[in-house]
Amino acid sequence: MKTREIVLKDLRLGGENPLFLIAGPCVVEGPEITLDTARQLKQICGAVKMPLVFKASFDKANRSSATSFRGQGMKEGLDVLAQVKRETGLPILTDIHEPQQADPVAEVADILQIPAMLCRQTDLLIAAGETGKPVNVKKGQFLAPGDMRNVIDKIKSTDNEDILLTERGTTFGYHYLVNDMRALPSMRMLGYPVVYDGTHSVQLPGGMGDRSGGDRQFVPALCRAAVATGVDGVFLECHPDPDNARSDGPNMLRLEELPRLLELLQRLHKEVRAYLEAEQFDPRPIRAGMGHTLIRRVGE
Repeated sequence: MKTREIVLKDLRLGGENPLFLIAGPCVVEGPEITLDTARQLKQICGAVKMPLVFKASFDKANRSSATSFRGQGMKEGLDVLAQVKRETGLPILTDIHEPQQADPVAEVADILQIPAMLCRQTDLLIAAGETGKPVNVKKGQFLAPGDMRNVIDKIKSTDNEDILLTERGTTFGYHYLVNDMRALPSMRMLGYPVVYDGTHSVQLPGGMGDRSGGDRQFVPALCRAAVATGVDGVFLECHPDPDNARSDGPNMLRLEELPRLLELLQRLHKEVRAYLEAEQFDPRPIRAGMGHTLIRRVGE
């Protein structure tokens, strides 16, 4: 089961390429800490030879409280991300929340990201697609895997097929997300690279009243399980000091936790690759928008 290959200068994501990482802090807190985090991530990933895309948001428009820190804003935030790109050479991924943000953000970012809660917003998806840049769409916490076909079709209507899909958990009651690991091969059957977001999957949205909670201790276990299903990449928000981060601290990883985890995930990815190439699924439930991949045939 092979997915489309996305080319970012020297990086090739998806297809038959190695596992890749999208990583960085939740939000651009300031120039120094953002650049320092990017440098450390580049060093860590370079040591284990793992392809890296740097991620940080210039604005977190979906914070629980109106008084929460949202970031530097688009102009200042993009200036910081442009500096990171110049000084590290890393490709950049960042979110957009409104159609009019797409073009100015595409001048800096190599991948535009659509937040999960906005993944059905037609005008936003089309604006992102029209930039010609790869688009990473986070699957809404309220969608079945097969429902992402409609999201893909909206972006493809702009003649842009450089699409990535990211799983970040499904709403299960209040303040709780769960992961159905069947969603990952189900989305890969749609033909595009699938990324597993290990840190947002342990988030507790709004779980602390005026902000979200989370439980980062479960991130490694969930990432191991996700990589074993055959995902193309992993998304991990990380920070030098998550407990004092200004957004999403409870579910972000400490930078020093990454090397050992990344090495293990790479080994798992290599081990399952040969098996996955021979694995077969029935695509009919996925085309129908259902969340599972196997159906019983008459007489079985």
